Amino acid sequence: MEELSEILKKLDTGNTSKENKISNINNNITPENICENCSGKGWVTIDLPIDHPNFGKPFICDCQQAQINLERTKRLLKYSNLGYLHKANFNNTNPKGINNSKENSIDFDKAFKDSLKFTESPNGWLVFTGPSGSGKTHLAAAIGNKCIEDGKIVFFTRVPDLLDHLRSTFNPNSNLGYSEIFEQINSAEILILDELGSHNTSPWAEEKLRQVIGHRFNAELPTIFTINGGLNNIDEQILSRLQSNNISEIYSFKTDNQENQFDLGYIEPKLLKNMTFEKFNSKGNFATKQQRYTIESAFKACKIYAENPEGWLTLYGETGVGKTHLAISIANRRIELGDSPFFTFVPELLDYLRQAFDPKSEINYEDRFDSVKKTPLLILDDLGKERSSQWAVEKLYQIIVYRHNAQLPTIITSMLEFEDILDPITSRVQDPAVSQIIKIRAPDYRNKSRSGIKK
Repeated sequence: MEELSEILKKLDTGNTSKENKISNINNNITPENICENCSGKGWVTIDLPIDHPNFGKPFICDCQQAQINLERTKRLLKYSNLGYLHKANFNNTNPKGINNSKENSIDFDKAFKDSLKFTESPNGWLVFTGPSGSGKTHLAAAIGNKCIEDGKIVFFTRVPDLLDHLRSTFNPNSNLGYSEIFEQINSAEILILDELGSHNTSPWAEEKLRQVIGHRFNAELPTIFTINGGLNNIDEQILSRLQSNNISEIYSFKTDNQENQFDLGYIEPKLLKNMTFEKFNSKGNFATKQQRYTIESAFKACKIYAENPEGWLTLYGETGVGKTHLAISIANRRIELGDSPFFTFVPELLDYLRQAFDPKSEINYEDRFDSVKKTPLLILDDLGKERSSQWAVEKLYQIIVYRHNAQLPTIITSMLEFEDILDPITSRVQDPAVSQIIKIRAPDYRNKSRSGIKK
């Protein structure tokens, strides 16, 4: 991580004043694009009296300014920590948002317009709340990239990563001091804090965040926050700052219309917080040696899949053996890497599609059905628990066939004994060319009475 003082020094070459020294002039000039002002040299001298202090000094020609600005933007982008989000911009952002609801479109459109105004004159705070995949981080990154284009210094960080970095500075072998990182965050010209509230809470973590946010609040420094879900899980002291009318604007991209279930695919923040690889007990609930082997094998397979989701991964076994926990752990990791996994309980998915299919429904059935079929990473929880009407089976079959043919990453959890069943759906789930299928044999983690059982 580079210090602000260093990045500012490097940005001096972006200054367009006549005091500039000649450096890194582009020599790749062809006869077709020779500049008339500098004759292709990249620099000019100005006709001045001999006693003038700038007499004889070379100055960067205007033809080089585009290259200088490009190099400056590259340095700013590298410093920003935006990484793969450097592609996010207002041109590839839908002003109406991702959600199809009219209510959400109005909210997102306002946030979009206010975000554009913010880039013109960064001032105050913007707070984006909503489910995973609703466009919060994309919009925040679009703001950051536009500010970088305009020569402003932006720093982007996920809150869980920030806290991990701060903790790591207490390691004697750390190359960076705590105060260095803390000062960078505190004094960043424009700071983007992504996924506030998704970190593991502890008194230490909350105190560090209070200090950062308190400092930026008192100094009224431009800051953008994204929050998964709503504001319910935010520390009260931090929440009071976020809700200050004097400095902060809050935008919600999640509708409260539960009847139409516009949050299909959304993973509750509490699930994301509680179901991680770190919190998974791979030893089982007083499991036997053989049972522990199946749990540990599933755990390792899921960690590998989480880093590079290819094909299908199916976890099956009795209730309470950790299938859903592992599936959401994978989702957690993919969210960390910038993906937006689509998680759904299969019976709820089919109920939703039935409702959308109703001619009176405000939901566009074809659009939503397509979004499920084509989502980059789909997690189908509890396959086999759906009511087996002909319509439900047909819809599920269409989703499975499409994703199987396209070999789109898909995670399935189920209580079905797949080796005993062969039908058009389960045959695709068991296809070794596409799918990895793992049975977990383990005692129910929820059965607390097993705590008295000896190994």
